[in-house]
Amino acid sequence: MSILEKYNRRVEVANSLLCVGLDSAFERIPEPYINHEYPLFTFNRWIIEQTHAYASAFKPNMAFYEARGDRGMRSLRMTLEYLQLHHPDILTICDAKRGDVPSTSEAYASAIFDWFGFDAVTLNPYLGKDALQPFLSREDKVCIILCRTSNPGSGELQDMLVNGQPLWQTVAHKVANEWNDKQNCMVVVGATYPDELKQVRQQIGDMTILLPGIGMQGGEVEQAVRAGVSDSGNGLIVNASRSIIFTDDPEAAARSLRDEINLYR
Repeated sequence: MSILEKYNRRVEVANSLLCVGLDSAFERIPEPYINHEYPLFTFNRWIIEQTHAYASAFKPNMAFYEARGDRGMRSLRMTLEYLQLHHPDILTICDAKRGDVPSTSEAYASAIFDWFGFDAVTLNPYLGKDALQPFLSREDKVCIILCRTSNPGSGELQDMLVNGQPLWQTVAHKVANEWNDKQNCMVVVGATYPDELKQVRQQIGDMTILLPGIGMQGGEVEQAVRAGVSDSGNGLIVNASRSIIFTDDPEAAARSLRDEINLYR
């Protein structure tokens, strides 16, 4: 079973397109978890158990673990081990936005896929296909390539015209038509740009889109889901991080967002 098949099967079982982002900023972790030897892992374990019934993916952002040094990276490894042991059917995404010269990308791919054991990784296309090839060649894993990102300043480069069309359209075309020969690619498009999201969907067909920007970044669920969902009613991984994990009741927040997403599929 491919990783994409794993995700689609989980979507059916959980009736969910929700991805819970484990952006576990140390300064926001509640008091009961701070005194543990590995507070990021202890907090993540609690979040996973609160939300897994409503999630089809979990997405830790590497930055929050790298910032805590060796214990932070160990916490990330422990989080992956916990998910693999207790929830192996749920997709794991490393939000790392990697992309470098091929020899460096080889090392990044080995670390993320083999040492940590992630199913998928976010990638930066700026250096071109040869930089991503160590990831793209792994047909047992998924490459999620930045296309139209959710941040307000994304248009500074992504809206620049290349042969008469915005750069993000060029990236979407290349991913769908040139880089996906292993059928292991997805793209990132922000929920904060529903018009562009709709255009990307038309351009890439049924390819799955990772959709950040819901919640704290201001993306609207109805607009984003209607614009981004595939003809089958799937094809999205709708991420929410802070708006779930730092609420008083993460379970209720995850369930509510899962149900809201399903209204518009």
